[in-house]
Amino acid sequence: MPQPSHPTTRVLAMLELLQAHHRIGGAELARRLGVDERTVRRYAARLDDLGVPVTADRGRHGGYRLMPGYKLPPLMLTDDEAAAVLLGLLAGRRMGLPGQATETALAKVQRVLPAALRDRIQALRDTLGFTAPDRTAPAAAAPGTGTVLTLAAAARERRRVRVRYRSWRGEDSERDLDPYGLVFHSGRWYVTGHDHRSGETRTFRVDRITAAEPGTAAFEVPGDVDPVRHVTASLARVPYTHEVEVVLDAALDEARRRIPASVATLTEAAAEDGGVVMTMRAERLDGAARMLAGLGFGFTVRRPDELRGHIRDLARSLEEQAAR
Repeated sequence: MPQPSHPTTRVLAMLELLQAHHRIGGAELARRLGVDERTVRRYAARLDDLGVPVTADRGRHGGYRLMPGYKLPPLMLTDDEAAAVLLGLLAGRRMGLPGQATETALAKVQRVLPAALRDRIQALRDTLGFTAPDRTAPAAAAPGTGTVLTLAAAARERRRVRVRYRSWRGEDSERDLDPYGLVFHSGRWYVTGHDHRSGETRTFRVDRITAAEPGTAAFEVPGDVDPVRHVTASLARVPYTHEVEVVLDAALDEARRRIPASVATLTEAAAEDGGVVMTMRAERLDGAARMLAGLGFGFTVRRPDELRGHIRDLARSLEEQAAR
């Protein structure tokens, strides 16, 4: 590391060294900065005056370290680290991570990038493509960062939380929730846990939680709970206009590889029938017909009978296309 020459530059260089190490000795700091240990102590006091709390531990294993403060201190990032943060923010925005905080952090990092690095990052942004769909959520659908962090802390500490929730019908309710875990799926945040109002394990969209207050009551998570599996299964049961049930000519493992748990519920059919029973909900039966045709499995429709007509319509359309 080149030794900085200006005192202010050396103070910032010391901050960078402290951020890169959990603890670093005074002699090592002095060597890297090209000063004596007395000057290192003066730089530590200067950082403390600037609101960056630095603590010095005495003894054989002592040294200087940053003490967590009430606010985030200025971060000193290398070019590679700044690029990694920026690319992470860009990917996070694409995935639908919570809204405005991502945008402001992205803008702050971009403003302070060195010109050469900024141009290289811009070149990447201009030429980068994604195979995954854009999950960027509208501002109204983005959960508050504070709500996400409150729920995460409650889930980790096994503490009950009081939430105010607005349903998709616009109905407001208050309920006590034992949060088992947070799940990010298809651009949205969900929390699953024991809802004391209904007495059941429920899944809630976090962007519909208008307030979350941690409580003091503790809880235990049942051993068989898997938040990811529960959320995806809950999404497969979301009420739509039609409930579809078919028997697929496939093994259960093969069907699970092709059909996400959030799309349908899959169970083994009775021995005399063979195959896999697939149950799903659909807003449009013509869409369900196209989905079934695209799976590549043979199938038998159990319900609704109207689905058969849509499958015949699709077959006729495909036959006409093939005849062109």
